[in-house]
Amino acid sequence: MGRTPRNTLSSELIVRTALELMESKGTDAFSLRGVAAELGVGPMALYTYFRNKDDLYDAVRDHLMGLLPAVPQDVSWPDQVRAVCRGLRLLMLQHPCLAQLLASRPLAGHETARVAEGLLGVLRAAGFDPETAARTHTTLFTYVLGATSWEIQMAAERRDPEAWRRLRTTMESLSARDFPTVVELAPELARTTGGDEQFDYGLDLLLEGLRVRTPS
Repeated sequence: MGRTPRNTLSSELIVRTALELMESKGTDAFSLRGVAAELGVGPMALYTYFRNKDDLYDAVRDHLMGLLPAVPQDVSWPDQVRAVCRGLRLLMLQHPCLAQLLASRPLAGHETARVAEGLLGVLRAAGFDPETAARTHTTLFTYVLGATSWEIQMAAERRDPEAWRRLRTTMESLSARDFPTVVELAPELARTTGGDEQFDYGLDLLLEGLRVRTPS
């Protein structure tokens, strides 16, 4: 990118550029200096809009979380929960850096609070008491984040021939005497490292447990 024209630098442009760098180089390699270089401005120019790297991290995460659709209103509460969880997983699969941003700073940002408000509202409307609604929200959020982060990591290893070779070598070297069940179920374990079916399997287990607890 060439030098940003005078008086056209904005927080929105900085956020979009930061997101592009995170997605091309990863959040670990991301820096304010790198964003400034991409925009063709001095690093100090960014401090007019963001106090530090964490501030920009939060802005990128808010931008992405703002892409989540609103909770559907014309379906049952389990389907509302399912829609929120599926939507968050899909967004993280489309933008893997979001999983790292949510894991590193889960409670920051207005858009994260907006998503929490929608899910908590569904649970309270379904009749769950405040503590159960809060515990359920935390359980669902950590399930989506953990399951999707695992899926993203496994997909990255599959794309890396050397990493995939090491994983296969490790699995094939396991002794059937010491790890009989792991060896027996190796094909099944390989098939359940990600994908829509596996995600919905775990989500359905959680929803079945919630149905037992719902006052309504």
